[in-house]
Amino acid sequence: MTTDTTTRPTGSGTTYTPQDGVLLEVDDLYVEFHTPDGVATAINGVSFELRQGESLAILGESGSGKSVTAQAIMGILDMPPAVIPQGHVRYCGHDLLSMPAEQRRLTRGPEISMIFQDALSSLNPVFPVGWQIAEMFRTHRGVNKSDALTEAVRLMERVQIPAAKQRVRSYPHQFSGGMRQRIMIAMAIALDPAVLIADEPTTALDVTVQAQIMALLEELQEERQMGLILITHDLGVVADVADRIAVMYAGRLVETAEVHELYASPAHPYTRGLLESIPRLDQKGQTLAAIGGLPPNLLRIPPGCPFNPRCRMAQDVCRTDRPELREVVPGRFSACHFAEEVIDA
Repeated sequence: MTTDTTTRPTGSGTTYTPQDGVLLEVDDLYVEFHTPDGVATAINGVSFELRQGESLAILGESGSGKSVTAQAIMGILDMPPAVIPQGHVRYCGHDLLSMPAEQRRLTRGPEISMIFQDALSSLNPVFPVGWQIAEMFRTHRGVNKSDALTEAVRLMERVQIPAAKQRVRSYPHQFSGGMRQRIMIAMAIALDPAVLIADEPTTALDVTVQAQIMALLEELQEERQMGLILITHDLGVVADVADRIAVMYAGRLVETAEVHELYASPAHPYTRGLLESIPRLDQKGQTLAAIGGLPPNLLRIPPGCPFNPRCRMAQDVCRTDRPELREVVPGRFSACHFAEEVIDA
């Protein structure tokens, strides 16, 4: 991980310099969705930071709040029904949530970029992929069409799309799922962002292509010293890529740790359940463990620890007192009343 504090001027006239190596800081973020049935709290006081050259994986089941967190950072939530009642999202010390809309638009893409979950629905079916990649240069850099298309070919080659010069005028449906995901990556890195958010980048891909996409992201992250936020529900996908892992449940962070420490000894029963549900070669023929029950309804999150209805270790205190994220050993944070016992289990 680098500690370089390169200054990055932007088209808005703002100069971005990492604060002590910190690129992105999410501080006590809340996101609510106002629905006819009530208020659903999708993000409930989330805080974390991302440093230069660091890879942070955010894990959790569907509905845990991973993608909503990413959308709040990018400023692409539909508001309404979404509301951000409190919290801060700071990029190099500048609060994105209080930025004027035009300044934030100029930050999105050149500074913070995102790879979306479903490449087929994210790419425009009526425009060639080269045109869509080139749009980044035309819009943000004022590059003419010919030079922008040349840049698109260069990026397609960089993400290892064969015969890029011939395929730059092809349409999304003419590519495989893995190739479409590479096109999405090319669009995301086009303007050399300092922060890249990858939201489930390997969804619906076979395991071989998953490995190729993850290897490409790791290579690009190291090459450009980007801060990488990898959002996934698959612990196996991030094992060789992430530096740190943050585990989410019901809109809250329930554990954060360095990747190897978390895999060796999780400090929250939910994390332990996720790890136990991964197929292992040394458990051939055994029944795969699963976390019982379902994630809570965000309109009616249970009192105490939100995980308590599904937790094998739950006691009376878990049903009444909500545990806060606390440091249980140096560098390890857990939102569990019995975190030390979970680590030793």
